[in-house]
Amino acid sequence: MLRFNCDYSEGAHPKVLEKLVETNMEQTAGYGADPYCARAAQLIKSKCGRDDIDVHFLVGGTQTNLTVITAALRPHQGVISAHTGHINTHETGAIEANGHKVLALPAVDGKLTAQAVQDCYEAHVNDETREHIVQPKLVYISNPTEIGTIYSRAELSGISEVCRKNDLFLYVDGARLGYALCAEDNDLDLPALARLCDAFYIGGTKIGALFGEAVVLCSDKIKRDFRYIIKQKGGMLAKGRLLGVQFAALFEKDLYFEMASHANRMALLIKAAFKRNGYGFLVESTTNQQFPIIPDEILSKLKEKFEYSFWEKVSADASAVRFCTSWATEPDAVRQLIEEIDKYRSVA
Repeated sequence: MLRFNCDYSEGAHPKVLEKLVETNMEQTAGYGADPYCARAAQLIKSKCGRDDIDVHFLVGGTQTNLTVITAALRPHQGVISAHTGHINTHETGAIEANGHKVLALPAVDGKLTAQAVQDCYEAHVNDETREHIVQPKLVYISNPTEIGTIYSRAELSGISEVCRKNDLFLYVDGARLGYALCAEDNDLDLPALARLCDAFYIGGTKIGALFGEAVVLCSDKIKRDFRYIIKQKGGMLAKGRLLGVQFAALFEKDLYFEMASHANRMALLIKAAFKRNGYGFLVESTTNQQFPIIPDEILSKLKEKFEYSFWEKVSADASAVRFCTSWATEPDAVRQLIEEIDKYRSVA
């Protein structure tokens, strides 16, 4: 069985594992106060083109989202998110469980717009009963989105402008950030994110690390006492150097972007095969997640050899599913999938 259902089925890139083994018997300070975390943080600052940002390393994405949002908000404040946003759909109510409501807005192709954020803000401030209503204070987006689409520089700049005009924080969930930055039609980069956002994170778990996410804080308000909040939320890893070692390996020679580019290339080969055989897509994606719409009868045949993720029903007899590639996706596995796709040309 070949798995195309997610981008973290494998462990870690061999170069990451080599560094972990190489440093295994070293003694360092704990809780991220070690030379490897310092080195990784400096590499990320350099890639962002800023020395005045803070970089922290946490283990997983839900933990990271919870910690950043807790640091940014007061108890009566909430988070604006696309209705498809990860914090609204796949984090088991973690944000609400810690006292902050997710204010979900309709999204087009998984993305929020600057106008939607402005309208949400104005609806609150213009409501005479606003003191009885959760106050929007932080805008959450992910790049890529939950359905593989990416934000353009113009789109992110527009949202950033609305946030700054209305004193809202802008936070980008970057669990798959490398795939967005390496997409063929992308025009964003790390310096732009560091300029336009108050906080974002660079995902390692889904791009070649054994585990770990790198949080970049640009706003002084969110930086304040952030390590206290990491500790309080259970995110301060005693063997913190394990995170620093991995991110240093990912960024010293641009391994992070090399892996993301590979995954995107493999995904676009799969996309081309589906298109060539007449299949449509739920959305237009240039990242490692592809969402073809396939008759259920054909899906059952593909399921005999390949794992994919069900996404949603689009008709009585067809579904949108996700085929996802990773840093470790072998060209031969993609070739086998394409050969199978070619057997089932769509008659739609």
